[in-house]
Amino acid sequence: MDTTPGTTPQHDDTAARRNAAAGRRRPIRRVRAAALTGAVAAAAALGAGTFGAISASAAAPKAPAPAAAAKAEAAPKGLTRTTHLTVDAAARAAQAALDAAEKDRQRVTVAVVDRNGNTIVTLRGDGAGPQSYESAERKAYTAVSWNAPTSELAGRLQSTPHLKDIPGTLFLAGGTPVTADGAPIAAIGVAGAPSGTLDEQYAKAGAAALDR
Repeated sequence: MDTTPGTTPQHDDTAARRNAAAGRRRPIRRVRAAALTGAVAAAAALGAGTFGAISASAAAPKAPAPAAAAKAEAAPKGLTRTTHLTVDAAARAAQAALDAAEKDRQRVTVAVVDRNGNTIVTLRGDGAGPQSYESAERKAYTAVSWNAPTSELAGRLQSTPHLKDIPGTLFLAGGTPVTADGAPIAAIGVAGAPSGTLDEQYAKAGAAALDR
C-alpha cells in the first residue's frame, strides 16, 4: 500500500469506480421497474375492464325473438283460444245503447251476447214492452252468428227463407256484431223502438262506446 502524502490508495480508487458504475446503473433499474409496474397495472386494468364487459353482457338478458314470443303465447296442442268481452265492457256498451234510446225517449231493451251467443248483460229500460227482452237477445244472437247486422241478414231471407227456422234467431233489424281483427267477439241487440232502423241505430251506439 502506498502511504505517501497526497497519494490516493489504489483500493480506494477501485472502490470509487465501482460506486460510480453502480450509481449509473441504478436509474436504469428504477426505469425498468417503473415500466414493468405500469405494464402490469395496465394489464390488470384491461383484464378488469374485459371481465366487466363480459359480466355485463352475461347479466343482460336477451329479448325473446318475436317468433319465440308468439310460440310461447300459442295455445297448447288440441286447444284454441278466443277473445271475449269482459263483463264491464259489455255493461258499458249496453248502457250506452240504452242512453241513446232514452235520449230519443224510446223505451227499449238492450242485450249483449258473447262469441258463443250466451247472454252477458241485458238491460230493460223503464217502460219497455215484455216482448223486447227476448227479441233483443235473439237479435244479438243472430248478429254474432253471421257476423253481420241483422238488417243485412233480413235481406237474405229472400234467397234463403229457411234461415228464419233456425232456433234462437230473429231476422229483424236491431242487432249489430262487435268484432276484433275482423272476427266476431260479441253482439248487441236492441228491441222496443217503433222501427228496426232505430233499434239498430241504438245497438251501433253501444258498439261505438267500446272504442272510446
